[in-house]
Amino acid sequence: MSDGVTTPQETVERALALSEADGCVVIVDEGSTANLRFAGNTLTTNGVARSSQLTVISVVGAGVGVVSRSAVRAGQLADVVAAADRAAREARPSEDARPLVEGTAGEGWERPVEPTSIDVFGGFAPALGEAFAAADASGRRLYGFAEHSMTSTFVGSSTGLRLRHDQPTGRLELNAKSADMTRSAWTGVATRDFSDVDVAALDETLIRRLDWAKRRISLEPGRYETLLPPTAVSDLMIYLYWSAGARDAADGRTVFSRPGGGTRVGERLSTLPISLHSDPARAGVECAPFVVAHSSSREQSVFDNGLPLARTEWISDGTLANLVQTRHSAELTGLAATPQIDNLVMTGPEDGRSLEEMIASTERGLLLTCLWYIREVDPQSLLLTGLTRDGVYLVENGEVVGEVNNFRFNESPVDLLGRLTEVGPSEQTLPREWNDWFTRAVMPPVRVPDFNMSTVSQAS
Repeated sequence: MSDGVTTPQETVERALALSEADGCVVIVDEGSTANLRFAGNTLTTNGVARSSQLTVISVVGAGVGVVSRSAVRAGQLADVVAAADRAAREARPSEDARPLVEGTAGEGWERPVEPTSIDVFGGFAPALGEAFAAADASGRRLYGFAEHSMTSTFVGSSTGLRLRHDQPTGRLELNAKSADMTRSAWTGVATRDFSDVDVAALDETLIRRLDWAKRRISLEPGRYETLLPPTAVSDLMIYLYWSAGARDAADGRTVFSRPGGGTRVGERLSTLPISLHSDPARAGVECAPFVVAHSSSREQSVFDNGLPLARTEWISDGTLANLVQTRHSAELTGLAATPQIDNLVMTGPEDGRSLEEMIASTERGLLLTCLWYIREVDPQSLLLTGLTRDGVYLVENGEVVGEVNNFRFNESPVDLLGRLTEVGPSEQTLPREWNDWFTRAVMPPVRVPDFNMSTVSQAS
């Protein structure tokens, strides 16, 4: 902000003072992003960008007005607040209207914003350069990008909330191709600051997969015993999580609706002791410990801004334990208020075997790398379709013997939970399909006895 308003904290205070509504919530998001992009073993671009977004939520009676603007200057602030107040006065009563959350100043409220910079790649970039040199020497080509962002979110309200969260988010995608461009392999990682990224280990994974692909094997569509690595599991479980809204389930719209009415909370979904949970304090995937809602929907409510978040079990010991709830939907369903949290963790039995051990114990089956182009077919069963990509490998007698053609799959992640025969140890992973929106995932590898490869795909 300029023209005398220089900090997000001052913006919050001034906007609250300007509002003439019965209640007001102000959210300021200060963002910064640094990135490196590379192709053919050469760095192609790098850059840094900054962003700022202001959201004013005004409440008049049970009506609410929400106005969001980017790069608001100090001289424009009064107009934004007035627009939100006016929208609230003209709005119909909101069915999710609840008293605004009360609170006080949280830890670090006054601390200056510290944006990310290209320096975040200081230790990573030399290792990437070494990988480029190794790839050149062996005739491989590396493509991909590294991106790091820092978003500082400030939530203030007329009821005393002064909450702040600084969210670092990093991701790396690496794609290796053979010299003749006929073989391709992918890997990726999520990170908070790139200090834990082992580029050499990732490159070794790509080398091994390209070597597996030297032998090509054609397979027909069908149901195959399949090993899914954590990244593929994360893409399926994230979609399950996004589909776990309590309001839609209670209205009979989703796979979590109970026939005859109500939800399936309390129903066993897996015979294995699977946990699917979210925890703002989970090491490595820490996220905001309070609700930040820029708008209302069936899964979130602006009235819940600032509501504290804690570890929440969505599936506990194989049983559906909770669905995503606002305070409003919790009253309708008679269940606890359990808002969405920005990470997801899946665990299985404590003695689960690693992916390598699963491969060694497989008589005949498929090993996936990742999934992409995932789309919903039927919300009532949460049937999804999508494609395999960058490596599907045939395992015989405990060894990978070659690469097979890509497939289109048709599977429901909910149904899949009931058919799993093995779940390995969990690790932080990067979703391939959803990492533009969701990066904080900890997932295990799993074994499915009959994964449905519905058709052969020509994708390469």
